[in-house]
Amino acid sequence: MRVVKPAELAEAEAEAWRELRAKSGAPANPFMEPEFTLAVGRVRPGARVAVIRERGDGSGPGEPIGFFPYERGPLGQGRAIGLGVSDCQGGIFRTGSGPGAVAGTGAAMPLTVRELLRGCSLATWEFDNLEAGQRLFGPAEAFTGFESPVIEVGEGYEAYAAGVRTRSPKFFRTTTAKERRLARQAGEVRFVFDERDPAALRTLMAWKSAQYRRTGRSDRFAKEWISALVRDLATTRAPGCSGVLSVLYVADRPVAAHFGLRSRTLLSCWFPAYDPEFAKFSPGLILHLRMAEAAAGAGIGVLDLGRGAAEYKDALKTGGLRVHEGTATRPGVRSALHHLSKEPVRRAHGFVRERPRLAAYTRTALTTWGRLRSR
Repeated sequence: MRVVKPAELAEAEAEAWRELRAKSGAPANPFMEPEFTLAVGRVRPGARVAVIRERGDGSGPGEPIGFFPYERGPLGQGRAIGLGVSDCQGGIFRTGSGPGAVAGTGAAMPLTVRELLRGCSLATWEFDNLEAGQRLFGPAEAFTGFESPVIEVGEGYEAYAAGVRTRSPKFFRTTTAKERRLARQAGEVRFVFDERDPAALRTLMAWKSAQYRRTGRSDRFAKEWISALVRDLATTRAPGCSGVLSVLYVADRPVAAHFGLRSRTLLSCWFPAYDPEFAKFSPGLILHLRMAEAAAGAGIGVLDLGRGAAEYKDALKTGGLRVHEGTATRPGVRSALHHLSKEPVRRAHGFVRERPRLAAYTRTALTTWGRLRSR
């Protein structure tokens, strides 16, 4: 096993990564492509990639059979690459049927999670969106599971819209009526699926920062590495990982926008926001329906809305993917200390999540605090 910084990956290794991922049978999530890890490596000094090769025949190293992107912190505490903003995490391994393999066919991984962590000099590896099927890191029941809602448009937008009309007739009727009223009162409504104007991205980031503060949450864009990562990915153009900025305009004024990452077949929805001045028209919902229509036209079959409860996700979704939160550990003092520091917080969050009324009170309290803080 060889551990390198992302920028030190050879192009042949990056191509092997893409091939392994394509053969895995998992959804083509752009967060699992080398381009995302390379971008994180440019803004996070602790980013690393473990390259696992099969045993050679003596004439040289064997072919790559696995890649494990991660970030290394102090005292061997590891975390998923881009933890805090990455919506799909895990290793990229040759598929197989052995104990360390992802579901599929072919050879199994020739190492255990303890051996992988030891080779990376890690005591722990923390994740919050571990992809389903990553059996190397333990049975799924050992971690907390969450649904990541998805919009499926593989059969075309009209088929999807017909389904929404059936499941949520009031939602669809109200949203389309608001779009017509927006056009009558404010001007022509125009949608751009792949906007390249940097000014539009800056507007979106400003809206999102204000939303974070308004709802009492930590402002992600106040962290320079996240802002730099988004600006970097906005210019990334690769088949498996490409930045997509979608904007809803009214009379050439942006009123809602979203920045995400796409592959050929999946759009990972990441940062949506809108101008509060137009809140009564629900521009964010209009934007998502327009995005679903444009994605279907571009050959994208799935829009992944990301984990987390939200009314708009319930109205838009057609199904869901499974992701997991937890920590893979290597027995020792450092992993025990990590457990003691993290587990009480994780349990507290789980206690709140499992009680909808308490979760609603918590959201209300955060929003009230955010409003007081922004005065």
